[in-house]
Amino acid sequence: MNGGPSGFTNAPVTRAFIIASALFTIFFGIQGRFNTLGLSYQDIFGKLRIWKLIMSVFSFTSTPELMFGLYLLYYFRVFERQIGSNKHSVFIVFSMLTSLLFEVVAVALLKDPSTTLVTPGPYGLIFASFVPFFFDIPVSTRFRICGFHFSDKSFIYLAGLQLLLSKWKRSMLPGMCGILAGSLYRLNVFYIRKAKFPEFISSFFSRISLPSMGTPRTTSTRNVMGNVPSYPARQMERNYPAPTHSAVEPSEDSIITLVSMGFDRNSARQALVQARNDVNVATNILLEAQPH
Repeated sequence: MNGGPSGFTNAPVTRAFIIASALFTIFFGIQGRFNTLGLSYQDIFGKLRIWKLIMSVFSFTSTPELMFGLYLLYYFRVFERQIGSNKHSVFIVFSMLTSLLFEVVAVALLKDPSTTLVTPGPYGLIFASFVPFFFDIPVSTRFRICGFHFSDKSFIYLAGLQLLLSKWKRSMLPGMCGILAGSLYRLNVFYIRKAKFPEFISSFFSRISLPSMGTPRTTSTRNVMGNVPSYPARQMERNYPAPTHSAVEPSEDSIITLVSMGFDRNSARQALVQARNDVNVATNILLEAQPH
């Protein structure tokens, strides 16, 4: 399992968000104003500081938080490739606003004017993304270390746990609010999963973001996970025998496993038919079919 092919191909919204988060963190770090971020009861219900509400969803307060946070945001670009930039923009806005609303309610209930209760950073978006990560991303490999069972998803969970506990209660609160926001999105509250922004919004991020580093854009058909082109069956048959007419239809689990690696669904199905439903052989077929 991985986040698909490297780079930000077909993930311009994620790229713009990561750049913004990194720049805001560096800006406040240079000015030594990390301590002025974070949300307290006084910031919201005493002197309403709108700029703090806005900055609290972008800027981290330490280098470790920044590293783990950006790593998770980078990995979760897989969801933008899966549902498209437009719907992913809706997911980002919904997750951030809903988690921020939950944070404000929690601060109001705790009523501690002398303490910063919520650490800043895009915790809402990051932990909202763990909801589709848990339900929609399949496990592709399992292994044991010192008698403990792990999967390739374990490293993402460990990075999330590190971020969740980075500031103890101050980071756990926005993390839990993010999980609630992600759960509401998955439950399709107010039919939010069908909502879309005008197309120019997602295309705007494509123009303002820095050039993508990694796999270049191609003119191939856009696929489920984002950027692996559909290769003709003739090309995939290069070193493998043609399937017989009695070939078994590929299982949905095998198709999902290949799709989670970043391959196009149609290409994955063709390769599985060619490989007689052997995921490893199908992976080799798809990799050999890619242009070098």
